[in-house]
Amino acid sequence: MNAEARESFARFVAERSNSLMRLAYVLAGDQHGAEDLLQSALARTAARWRHVQENPEAYVRRAMYNEQVNRWRRRRRESAVAVPPETSVGDRSDEVDLRLALDRALLVLPPRKRAVLVLRYFEDLPEGQVAEILGCSVGTVRSQSHKAIARLREIVPELAVRLETVEGAR
Repeated sequence: MNAEARESFARFVAERSNSLMRLAYVLAGDQHGAEDLLQSALARTAARWRHVQENPEAYVRRAMYNEQVNRWRRRRRESAVAVPPETSVGDRSDEVDLRLALDRALLVLPPRKRAVLVLRYFEDLPEGQVAEILGCSVGTVRSQSHKAIARLREIVPELAVRLETVEGAR
């Protein structure tokens, strides 16, 4: 990579790293995993910078998604049943309890449905862009989103009212 490309890549990382870290955190489920995921995706992006610099964010997002799916697959092979540990939140506010319940519920969703929700609602991307990142049709994004929200309603019933509000606003 020449000096101009290095500078361009460094500028991209400086401008977009916070947003990309948020996505990595939601995909990975913890800070350490998010840092590893983002670092891996940025290393891939740097290696291919000449080819992807026109739309590097889409490339990084796709690289993070692919890497996280591979991690989920490896974990699935290692452990047939992965149940997230119960988290005691004690006397925290209802909002914190609900957020923790949502975080646990997201970890239960299959990788594809989780990625659709993360990109669509956490990253607030339009359906077309989510479809492009995940390599599927807009109809598939809509279907996966609907099924994932229905599953979240089953897992965490107290989310039902809030999810209806979010789903109705889309």
